[in-house]
Amino acid sequence: MLSRAMKLMRRLWPMRPMAIAFVCGLTHCFSVVANAITSENALLVYIGTYTGAQSKGIYLSRFDPATGQLTSPELAAETKNPTFLALHPSERFLYAAEEISKFGGTNTGAVGAFKLEPGTGKLTLLSEQPSGGTGPCHLSVDSTGKCVLVANYGSGSVAALPIEADGRLAAPNVAIEHHGSSVNPQRQDGPHAHFITPDPEDRFALECDLGLDRVLIYRLNPSDAAAPILQANDPPSFSVKPGSGPRHLAFHPNGRFVYVISELGWVVTAFAYDGQRGQLKELQTVSTLPPGFSGDNLAAEVQVHPSGKFLYASNRGHDSIVVFAVDEKSGRLSYVEHQSSQGKTPRHFALDPSGHWLVAENQDSGNIVVFRVDTSTGRLTSTGRNVELASPVCLVFVPK
Repeated sequence: MLSRAMKLMRRLWPMRPMAIAFVCGLTHCFSVVANAITSENALLVYIGTYTGAQSKGIYLSRFDPATGQLTSPELAAETKNPTFLALHPSERFLYAAEEISKFGGTNTGAVGAFKLEPGTGKLTLLSEQPSGGTGPCHLSVDSTGKCVLVANYGSGSVAALPIEADGRLAAPNVAIEHHGSSVNPQRQDGPHAHFITPDPEDRFALECDLGLDRVLIYRLNPSDAAAPILQANDPPSFSVKPGSGPRHLAFHPNGRFVYVISELGWVVTAFAYDGQRGQLKELQTVSTLPPGFSGDNLAAEVQVHPSGKFLYASNRGHDSIVVFAVDEKSGRLSYVEHQSSQGKTPRHFALDPSGHWLVAENQDSGNIVVFRVDTSTGRLTSTGRNVELASPVCLVFVPK
């Protein structure tokens, strides 16, 4: 005789398609709910990628600052290798460094200008212009929204592109190519501009050149497009320890301190900044790695918390984010903790405008991780809220 269980199974078996459909529908429902953000305060988040078989350009997510939830990325604009993004101060336009080898039939990278579509957040391409060199890897916009500054790693050059009233880009107003080398023959056989940004007052622009071991300083003139937007300052640069390879920098919110992260030396160097003359004075250098670590590593991103109380830096190899407390009077740093990036190769991270969340992009593991920030200590706690995206390398919040 058949057991009760077997009899029950025979009676229910004809209903299996309905049951499967119900379960699948319920699963889809849960998936949709998990990816939906209903908060009116949700922020748009744009993510740049290295493109290929799995990634097609700039992606869009939404972020809930109340819960730390990040939606799964959706393609916002198809473009090749948008490896760094910068938002216009009006929040109506987005600019992308397109790390390509040829543009318009010449050996140069490109910069793309996109319009943000109200409501949907989708991007519409407005214009593209040559980047003024090869291998553009970073760009920024001055606070008046008059120009884009771009660093070209391959050619070791920087350029400035005027921004039109409708957000479109004009051709480079000026392109400055550097010359020289430093002590690491594999990485410093020539200049490699890696970062450029205006200072808080738009008087000067500071550039990190990984190949020259220098922070270069330019007088910045974004308002007069007829004159060169960038001109060398006097003195034109500040040298760091040979072999360090300065990659990125971050200003303290008070404008009096600058923090430079060096990719090859795995250090952050604190500087006092004279914003009237565009000059740096070294204060302190600290390691981004814990004592005793002997593996391969490349330091990557550095950012200061909106409160000015903490500094964060990322390690690729150790795959961590290091936290420092900032003495707001002296600018000096003191160690707080290391936190795993929860993935491989955290090339970039961003703090949300509230300062309560840090979102890290792990390039080689293809995941984006949300951390909660303890605003009293600076410490990070992983929320477990992760999304997947192939080769994420830059993330920009659009503030409300």
